[in-house]
Amino acid sequence: MTLPPLLLYPILFVAGLIAGWIDSIAGGGGLVTIPAMLALGFPPQAVLGTNKFQASFGSFTAASYYVHKNVVALSDAWLGVVWTLLGAALGAWVVQQLPATVLGGIIPFLLLGVAIYMIFSPPLGERGGKPRVRRLLFYISFGLALGFYDGFFGPGVGSFWAIAFLVLLDFSLVKATGYTKVMNFTSNVVSLVLFLLGGQVFFGAGAAMAAGQVLGARLGSSLVVRKGAHFIRPVFLAVVILTTLKLLYDQLV
Repeated sequence: MTLPPLLLYPILFVAGLIAGWIDSIAGGGGLVTIPAMLALGFPPQAVLGTNKFQASFGSFTAASYYVHKNVVALSDAWLGVVWTLLGAALGAWVVQQLPATVLGGIIPFLLLGVAIYMIFSPPLGERGGKPRVRRLLFYISFGLALGFYDGFFGPGVGSFWAIAFLVLLDFSLVKATGYTKVMNFTSNVVSLVLFLLGGQVFFGAGAAMAAGQVLGARLGSSLVVRKGAHFIRPVFLAVVILTTLKLLYDQLV
């Protein structure tokens, strides 16, 4: 593998900065980093591996900030972390055996449903309420399912996690965003290990984007804590819609 020229590292840093900001608020930072690396001529496998490398730094920064600000209680989230880890490990193994396009066709329509649901349910996420399912059942089912999905394919997983927390546990948008980043970090790290073992990570380029990710994630998560649901909602909807359009485009081209 040949690393990109030194002059391209500032571009990668800016891509990581923007992606980290978006990811810490609503997920979907891969919409920035993956196209950027593909445009710079990275091989597809290295794009996925390097993306997981840099995203791990951003998701860790955002997750640790939310924990520090008491948005996330690790005593509650640890069960989700365990099941997400197991699901992501299984998904990352299966994706080595099957083409990722198996799930690609249905994801845009699932995300479109998420966007429609959010648009026509204004009160959703403004405040927390009574959970609709037990925590243990929630973490087992969604930890395995979304962990598997992130290890196997990935696009939109942050949106799916946030919707699950909002609808089934009745979290506020701020709390759902915080817990989503903890689960994202878990599945990112598991997937990264698999890519590292396969030698599919550009460390220099990944470090440039990781530096941007850390700064962007810190700025974005602090905005979430200060601004709350009214700030998250439009960004969340924009990311879901853009993700849907990008995936639909990929299916048609």
